[in-house]
Amino acid sequence: MAETVQSLEGLAALKQSGENEPRKYVQKLDQYGRAYATGKRKDAVARVWVKPGSGKIVVNTRPIEVYFARPVLRMMIQQPLVTANRQGQFDVICKVSGGGLSGQAGALRHGLSKALTEYEPELRGVLKKAGFLTRDSRVVERKKYGRKKARRSFQFSKR
Repeated sequence: MAETVQSLEGLAALKQSGENEPRKYVQKLDQYGRAYATGKRKDAVARVWVKPGSGKIVVNTRPIEVYFARPVLRMMIQQPLVTANRQGQFDVICKVSGGGLSGQAGALRHGLSKALTEYEPELRGVLKKAGFLTRDSRVVERKKYGRKKARRSFQFSKR
């Protein structure tokens, strides 16, 4: 059972004993040697698996060039790999659902970044500094009653 602290000095000593220890991140792999993570953006959710390979990215059983036809979206998805200097070293398999293509690409980027940190914990600092591990919380504002849209009101007419 844990010991009880009777004074403030004892509490300060207890706090100081736990300081100056950076958090240890460990590699988390499944039985197939893959790292898994979930990424989200707007209404889109991406389930991402990462394993060592030739750099092939498959989205919903289709190659990335077929699923994301726009080059900007493909570049956005590749950003974590480029930042971590790991292009062509990992195979990425993912399933995305919900939202549109832009939201799905953002969810895939978020999930890929998290999966890379699960596979190689030392990449966490680089990816966090680039902002890829932060979930983009911006979502569509809800429609209010008495309005046409979320903020748009009906046109006022005096006569």
